[in-house]
Amino acid sequence: MTLDGLVAFIAIVNAGSISEAARNLRLSKSTISERLTELERALGANLVQRNSRQLALTADGAAFLERAKRIVAEADRAAEELAQSRGEISGPLRIAAPRGFGDTHLGPALYSFMERFPEVTVTAELDDRIGDAVGGYDAVIRIAGGETPKMRSETLTMSRRTLVAAPAYLAQFGRPQTTDDLARHKAIHYMERNPDDWSFKSGSESLVARVVPRLRVTSCLAMRDAAIAGLGIASLPTFHSHEAIRSGALEVIDIGVDPDLTPISITYPNGAPPAARLTALIDHLKRAFGDPPYWDTDIRLPTRRDPEEAGSRASTSAGNP
Repeated sequence: MTLDGLVAFIAIVNAGSISEAARNLRLSKSTISERLTELERALGANLVQRNSRQLALTADGAAFLERAKRIVAEADRAAEELAQSRGEISGPLRIAAPRGFGDTHLGPALYSFMERFPEVTVTAELDDRIGDAVGGYDAVIRIAGGETPKMRSETLTMSRRTLVAAPAYLAQFGRPQTTDDLARHKAIHYMERNPDDWSFKSGSESLVARVVPRLRVTSCLAMRDAAIAGLGIASLPTFHSHEAIRSGALEVIDIGVDPDLTPISITYPNGAPPAARLTALIDHLKRAFGDPPYWDTDIRLPTRRDPEEAGSRASTSAGNP
């Protein structure tokens, strides 16, 4: 048995296919297949049942999987302990994050991290479809509330979402003051399950406003640019809109509501303590983003009002990346 064979086997199970495991490990499909075959030959057992549509664990494979994971984890910890005993922070990190946030903020923070720790190598997969899946990654950056079962999570900073529009749009169509006013406006929506709805909260009250879409897209950056072009109102995190707000290209719309705050967190598997390189990354990202985050400095944002004053007003709570 080799560690490479064990790693390939675990990656195949996590990914559900040899081709996806090869993509995750940045190796060829033939290499992954050969490593699995060599492992099976060494064990004298078939671990995976192959067919044209999918892979399934055999009884032997299911029995061996947890032990394989422990062997690989022990080997990783041994290497980590040796590196730490020499005062080194080194080795590979594979992380995932929403694309928009990764392009604009995570990327620059990673560059400075890698400059500080030149022996760490990073693979960053930026994809809005990753969700909460941690299999195959050392850590996942999430912009969402709630806990992830069997995972550890640390908050890096907070994301604030606001309604924004271009001054020219507001001059032409007026500035909404309440959730009821939104029905008379056009919206730029992130494509999700209910693309024409914005949900709101004011204290304990929850409201839903249906705003006619002028544009639907799957990119917050495209939403920002469309709002700047005057196509309508967008609900955007300030980490995407802050520069346009500072420059005056977008204005924050205050409908007198609670702030919409969502944790930006890093999630990683529970169990053994995180590797020193992951701990170093978490500490670096916290310092790089700040609390409050640097993108919220020098811009005026709505604050929570007394519920009696707010009336039917409320805060947005959309979940786009």
